[in-house]
Amino acid sequence: MKIAIIGGGAAGFFSAISAKEHHPSADVTIYEKTSKVLAKVKVSGGGRCNVTHACLNNVQLSKFYPRGEKLLKKAFGQFAVQDTINWFEARGVELKTEADNRMFPVTDDSQTIIDCLLAETRKLDIRISLKTDIHEIKVDNNGFTLTADNQDYKVNNVIVTTGGSPKASGLQWLADLGHSIENPVPSLFTFNMPGEPIRELMGLAVSHATAKVQGSKLKAEGPALVTHWGMSGPAVLKLSAFGARELADKGYKFNVQINWPSLAESDLRTQLSAFQEKHHKKKVINGNPLDIPARLWEFLLNKIELREDIQWGELGGKSMNKMVNIIINDTYQTHGKTTFKEEFVTCGGISLQDISPASMQSKKVPGIYFAGEVLDIDGVTGGFNFQAAWTTGFIAGKLLE
Repeated sequence: MKIAIIGGGAAGFFSAISAKEHHPSADVTIYEKTSKVLAKVKVSGGGRCNVTHACLNNVQLSKFYPRGEKLLKKAFGQFAVQDTINWFEARGVELKTEADNRMFPVTDDSQTIIDCLLAETRKLDIRISLKTDIHEIKVDNNGFTLTADNQDYKVNNVIVTTGGSPKASGLQWLADLGHSIENPVPSLFTFNMPGEPIRELMGLAVSHATAKVQGSKLKAEGPALVTHWGMSGPAVLKLSAFGARELADKGYKFNVQINWPSLAESDLRTQLSAFQEKHHKKKVINGNPLDIPARLWEFLLNKIELREDIQWGELGGKSMNKMVNIIINDTYQTHGKTTFKEEFVTCGGISLQDISPASMQSKKVPGIYFAGEVLDIDGVTGGFNFQAAWTTGFIAGKLLE
């Protein structure tokens, strides 16, 4: 049996290894169109590789996927986070869990993961064919003919793991086989705020904020980061993932509302009143009662034009209302986005209606399987996209009918 894996990323390698382990006598080849494999693994997590996320409840885990939740809930029954941890540890790669539950190799080096996957392919005698751009799959009597630039390859089964495509045209060769394509749009991106002075606070981080897109139900919590182009951090990235289609439809022009300490208005008022009572002679600018950086506190007070020398005891009801409003309803105009080119994640791809969750096999063309981001599956930031790659790759490699 000849098994072709099209795409040399995380899902491709995991599919190939799974295929060879489940079918030891099969001839397994990974076809990669560029000169490098596992490029995204190399740069992910700032070069540390965020392998997975320490969430062992599969129902809870599946909720981190704006697209693919239903399919993955079933798929995690076959291969989930604990399986990933066990798989790498059995091959000498120990993982550690950070405070936010992201998991990395203890070496803090993505090369550790790359070396492990490459060593496994060598051990299993899996071939890797670089600079081989497969751009057409033809169904024939005994399987498939794959067409590259100068050569055809005859195989029995195909696993497509080409990753996310920024445009639907990049998936046309799969649509030609009868697959439905969900139009790709960027999923994880930061918000550009070209006209907003808050960019002067670049590098500033808030440990827990709530970000909301005005005029929609989109809302996300988590750390927020001010950058030289606008805002980033998990709260913003989560919002961009769950709102990928809606924000694309808005042309990336919308207002984002930030609740900086992520507090309810009543709790905030109680906290401010208690502080006012205790520190009534203290200057407001020097007395920051919230879990936010001092630079941000000053910035917000300047925004409501509060006198620099005003003391807490002098604050009247009007000023207090302004302060409450700016802290929990601070609004910024977003105009555009910035995606991470190396770690580009798309919403969209092969419609999940065309896929059997038990095997990742195409319902349109038996013998073709899919894994990873080529599917209309994407997770929020934190190791979820890699977990989806390991899970779908493992299942596709079993080649179940």
